[in-house]
Amino acid sequence: MEQHRTRTPQYRPPRGTPPLPPQAQRRPAVARRPSPAPAGTVRRLPNPRLTGLGGGLFCGALMFVIGCLDEALFGASPTVYGVLFLPVCAVTALWLRKGDLLTAPVVVPLAFALGLLPVADSSGGLTGRLVGIFTALATQAGWLYGGTLVAGVVAVVRRAQLANRRSARGRPPA
Repeated sequence: MEQHRTRTPQYRPPRGTPPLPPQAQRRPAVARRPSPAPAGTVRRLPNPRLTGLGGGLFCGALMFVIGCLDEALFGASPTVYGVLFLPVCAVTALWLRKGDLLTAPVVVPLAFALGLLPVADSSGGLTGRLVGIFTALATQAGWLYGGTLVAGVVAVVRRAQLANRRSARGRPPA
């Protein structure tokens, strides 16, 4: 019995054309892997840029969650709430856009008051809740002023750095 072998058709250039030089012939593609990161690189922290409204929403939502956690874990401890308020103020001021830096000392006291909703005493319905919030604002004014001061200092330092960079480039400060 005779077996027929079929040949796969190969591309042949038309008659009369010279063959391609060996360098121009196609070679199979080599899969390349991305090079590994150098050993000295450090992973950077996130650097979001929030608008003034976004910074207020971020800070307010975070303080409300911290207030709820404080009430659940520590029985509404105003000291724990105040201590956790300070880094939130710093992070909010660091993450604001350069054009919205001056909103940082404005939004952090509002966020402090919003986060006091679960922390403040709530005996006696709506009026009892309001009295508890005003009492907490009065008794925890030190934390409120401290957090506002932290946000203000961070905003002023960032604003001064931006002005120095602009003047170093020869541009007038905005």
